[in-house]
Amino acid sequence: MTGRTSPEAKAHAAPGSLRDASAIHLAEVAKAELGGGPAGIERQHRHARLTARERIDELVDPGAPRLECGVLAAWRMYREYGGAPAAGVITTISLVAGKPVMIVANDATVKAGAFFPMTCKKIIRAQTIAHSARLPLIYLVDSAGVFLPLQEDVFPDTDDFGRIFRNNAVLSADGIPQIAAIMGNCVAGGGYLPVLCDTLLMTEGSGLYLAGPALVKAAIGQEVSSDELGGASMHAQISGTIDFREKDDRSCLARVRRLMEDNQAARALAPAPLAAAPPKRPAEQVFEIFQSDPGRQYDMIGLLECVVDGDGFDEYRSEFGRSLVCAFARIGGVPCGIVANQKKLTRRTMPGGRSGPTAATSMPAVIYDDSADKAARFIMDCNQKRLPIVFVHDTTGFMVGRDSEQGGIIRSGAKMVNAMANSVVPKIALIVGGSYGAGNYAMCGRAFDPFLTLAWPGARCSVMGPEQAANTLLEIDLAARKRTGEKVDETMRRELLAAITASYHEQQDILYAASRGWVDRVISPEKTRAELSFALRLASMAPMDKPFRTGVLQT
Repeated sequence: MTGRTSPEAKAHAAPGSLRDASAIHLAEVAKAELGGGPAGIERQHRHARLTARERIDELVDPGAPRLECGVLAAWRMYREYGGAPAAGVITTISLVAGKPVMIVANDATVKAGAFFPMTCKKIIRAQTIAHSARLPLIYLVDSAGVFLPLQEDVFPDTDDFGRIFRNNAVLSADGIPQIAAIMGNCVAGGGYLPVLCDTLLMTEGSGLYLAGPALVKAAIGQEVSSDELGGASMHAQISGTIDFREKDDRSCLARVRRLMEDNQAARALAPAPLAAAPPKRPAEQVFEIFQSDPGRQYDMIGLLECVVDGDGFDEYRSEFGRSLVCAFARIGGVPCGIVANQKKLTRRTMPGGRSGPTAATSMPAVIYDDSADKAARFIMDCNQKRLPIVFVHDTTGFMVGRDSEQGGIIRSGAKMVNAMANSVVPKIALIVGGSYGAGNYAMCGRAFDPFLTLAWPGARCSVMGPEQAANTLLEIDLAARKRTGEKVDETMRRELLAAITASYHEQQDILYAASRGWVDRVISPEKTRAELSFALRLASMAPMDKPFRTGVLQT
């Protein structure tokens, strides 16, 4: 560790306003959406092929909502190889013939659509989301296969390349429709993805083979053209591998739309079960209410009033366990439960002795034992009522200290985690501020199978806050230097602390989390209501027929 701070670390050294963070986020998304840039787009058009985003535009219903997952995957990663914007693949949920589908489209403008480690992770996540809500999958295939310089991180493990094909087989066995359209290269092991789908289309000029002409010549000395080896006409007439041979991208995508129209296993998106009412507050007020500075307070209920239906908010046990807000609510006419961290000081009344009850003040963003008990009971009630749950994060974690430990904070926290982890209803996580340590876990962090994880720009996620972490890491660093006999003066100590703090700020930035696939989607704060409404309607397609059971609860 040196005392130098990278420009990127400085850029993330402290949270700015929500509007500033939103502007930065939109700029980064615009870069990612360009894929391989103008040269890559021109190359795709030169081969008479549409780009991945153009194919999606052609396929989905006009004006249909889109929920793109992982647009910032691989953000600022793989720079030694020129980068891989959006991990070279687009995964988005939208409507085709009125039916919600998960679309997975290789972006051939990025390294010819090759699979990086994050490409695999992103596709597996898309398959997991689709599986949980029984969404049909449409794969728009145009890939050169594994990115060979990173093959050891792409090929062998349970969250790598082969897992995609395993998921193809399992999805098919579970009756979830899968359509693959090859509109370019489909090489080597990647050839198994489309062939493991229910229906396979292929355009003229595309190639589907386990080994290309050059590799065939090197391996067995046979000279063969690409078309003869694995062209559309060969697979249509001789191998019998494909179901439909298409002239070009547009005719192929038109056929996919007709197939989706006719597919009776694919369900149409159901309307919201109740009439939607406008929220009490306009959406734009989130920018006024929310405070990004960790030291500033705000009322989470006021924030929720910008999102939920104005006539459908019923706070559960509003006078008890007030560091967590639990409520039955509606968002766009869809009933749900909400568990949200309260970001202002609250009062707590506790039993007393002869003098009667005593009062204490609960800190903002901290989960106390009474709040965890309340949330556990509320989560169980939501499962009983078959209501999906939205977890809204802005927490520093569970309360620590002698009084909290003696009050059973670990027991209460474990109860909340147990109820949340065993939920059979869909769970959606929304990180608006901080999401730290065990607080992240209890609020349905990524390890606990949320249907979707959404986040606001400027949100933060890590094991602890940057100041605590930086000082802890500094003490470890200083102890190591002391053991080697190195002298550290106050100037060097300050430089080391600044460097560690800046590095930790960079790693807790939500864009860093998005780049590694820890959140599915960073959203514009003023569009939270629309995002959650669509997400809840998608989640309602998930089967909820399993009985709800918890494990052994520490009571």
